[in-house]
Amino acid sequence: VVHGCPEVHGTGQISFGKNLCLYRELYLETQAQGQILIADEVVLSHGVHLVSFTSIRIGTGTMIGEYTSLRDANHRVVTNGLNRHAGHTSAPIVIGTNVWIGRGVTILAGVTIGDNAVIGANAVVTKDIPANMLAVGIPARPIKLVGS
Repeated sequence: VVHGCPEVHGTGQISFGKNLCLYRELYLETQAQGQILIADEVVLSHGVHLVSFTSIRIGTGTMIGEYTSLRDANHRVVTNGLNRHAGHTSAPIVIGTNVWIGRGVTILAGVTIGDNAVIGANAVVTKDIPANMLAVGIPARPIKLVGS
């Protein structure tokens, strides 16, 4: 189900699985060798941003809440010249299967989120989150097993 045409920028290296639910105002961007790989049964809610210079992989059955941002690259910072022209560093983002990512979450470069994890609303994920864990906060930290 597509509730509105996604905004696609860059190289267009994007793969979609089956039985997706894509809400309005999605922003999908791939640059350089970047690719976005979305498995089956994924939900991308209103206003989700995915930006890849390396790769973003989203596992089967994952739900991503409104206004969440996944970005696998950051600008380099320089003291001589403009940061805008300094290039990027990047590392893959991997989201496991059956992950629930709450509204307004930010997931940064190099992060892996394990299967069945839950990420609380507005968290900033800077490090890996193990499978079956609830993680919250800024920066996000695992606080308990899902369902316990």
